[in-house]
Amino acid sequence: MLCMPTFEQIRQWLNIQLFNNTLRDYSVALVTLVGLILIFALVKKLTVVRLRRFAKKTVSDLDDFIAELVNKIGFPSFVVISLYIATQPLHLEKTLESIIKYLFVVVITFRAVTLLQQIAAYGVAKSYQKARPDDPAAQTVVKNLTAALRWAIWALGLVFVLDNLGINISALVAGLGIGGIAVAMASQAILGDAFSALSIFVDKPFQVGDFIIVGDFMGTVEYIGLKTTRVRSLGGEQLIFSNTDLTSSRIKNYKRMYERRVLFNIGVIYQTSSEQVKKIPFLVQEVINKIEGIRLDRVHFASFGDFSLNYEIVYYVLSPDYNVYMDKQQAINFALKDVFEKEGIEFAYPTQTLFVTKDS
Repeated sequence: MLCMPTFEQIRQWLNIQLFNNTLRDYSVALVTLVGLILIFALVKKLTVVRLRRFAKKTVSDLDDFIAELVNKIGFPSFVVISLYIATQPLHLEKTLESIIKYLFVVVITFRAVTLLQQIAAYGVAKSYQKARPDDPAAQTVVKNLTAALRWAIWALGLVFVLDNLGINISALVAGLGIGGIAVAMASQAILGDAFSALSIFVDKPFQVGDFIIVGDFMGTVEYIGLKTTRVRSLGGEQLIFSNTDLTSSRIKNYKRMYERRVLFNIGVIYQTSSEQVKKIPFLVQEVINKIEGIRLDRVHFASFGDFSLNYEIVYYVLSPDYNVYMDKQQAINFALKDVFEKEGIEFAYPTQTLFVTKDS
């Protein structure tokens, strides 16, 4: 017949020494381990439920993001943290104590790095959506910036782990610094283009679809990359500019033009009468005012040319589109031709008058 152990027997068993700790110490550590795991799991579940419930009442997706971050903290992290806390009162062998410590550092650092990467990616993505909601070119910059932040966070995490593992990182950091300087000097042009791409993304001098002029080249922006920007010229060929060249050049962006100012000149022959000369500005005004989509600024008898009386005309096309401008100019030219023919006014063309004197 089995007998229940007495309290004194249980106390004696618990006082049995095993690897510098009593069974009581191991029991307390085991209960602490299991209890902490259950507490962490319960706190995580309650937190996620409350956050998701709160997120349904808000428009922002920040609370949804935080809820997903908390939900991604998994069971291994709880086990490692609980094991580290539960074993602190125990007198363990140095090797075993170091293994538990290093496991704690590696797992916590890994989890912290992944969380920081997700936070960085979320922040960059939200900034992109706010600054450039409809610009596909900015996706390249965002992608490369996110990748750079990920690598930087991993590098910091690695340095932190090595430092806590007792490895002297001074020489490693110094080597990385010297190597970084060498790499920076060797890839100065590439880094310059990368920073210029970031400048284009932040300052937004142009976007994909804008018609720009850079020096003697012009065309429509097709792609903005980390190193180059590609422009489709009017002739059909693709022009490739380094981003550094663009940020150091004067760029004309015709897509940002709200209206187009047009200056053109006409000339009439010197045989035109004074009455007709004075009437021409009013005729031009009447012609331009009848055409929709443009606004007349001024008409002046500007100068006496070599073979013509020159008039200077300025008007505005109420559209930045080049084809619209050409349509309006063509309409003006047709109307002026008809009006001048009716008034008997002749347009000038290059002529020379030769005077011959005859000696007697």
